[in-house]
Amino acid sequence: MLGQSHAVSGALVYVVAAHFLPERVLGAAPQAGAVLLGAMLCAGAALLPDADHHDATPAHLFGPLTRGLCRLVGRLSGGHRHATHSLLFVALITVGTWFGVDRLGARFTVPLVFVLLALAARALHLHPPGKGVTAWITSVGLAGVGTAAAVAWCEGLGGLLPGAVGLGALAHLLGDCLTRQGAPLLWPYGRRFEIVLIRRTGSKAETRVLVPLLTVATFAGLWFTTFAPLFGTG
Repeated sequence: MLGQSHAVSGALVYVVAAHFLPERVLGAAPQAGAVLLGAMLCAGAALLPDADHHDATPAHLFGPLTRGLCRLVGRLSGGHRHATHSLLFVALITVGTWFGVDRLGARFTVPLVFVLLALAARALHLHPPGKGVTAWITSVGLAGVGTAAAVAWCEGLGGLLPGAVGLGALAHLLGDCLTRQGAPLLWPYGRRFEIVLIRRTGSKAETRVLVPLLTVATFAGLWFTTFAPLFGTG
């Protein structure tokens, strides 16, 4: 699946989960600002399993640095769609995020928020068309502004991160299960799980049907569960 599909699905999963999962799981009450920020963080986290691919969205985030890092992750994890596409990986990065927030505080929280928002901006195409310098500056600039706003106005910012990271990574795995090759959810057990609905990455079924449907569902979910009640229309 395309990075855009993963990001939108991550946002949708968070919007839905925010109103069904206990507050202690997501780290914040389902208030409008927290849900909107959590959805964006989850959208970025939905790209993390593709850190095993040298040409995926994470690889393009900071040029040669992230491309080299993704190549290394790919080698260590067994290649694309291996270890980083497993439930074990989801558990590890969720626990790792909680540990980082708990032990390092803002030194961990702020950079992670920035990276996740930059990934979300990149994948959701919140920048001028293309992959040039202008697109990169826009994505990084939006991430910087978003991070500053989150730090200034979101109490308990670190508490949002473990849930957003875990849900985003899980959304990625479920999305890949809808494509050919599926995902090795029980890695290191080698079986791949798949229900093939998207036969080719970037196909019309994905770009013209799936992404628009997920986008509409996300905005509808945000409105009816989060924002409409604020205006007395829900």
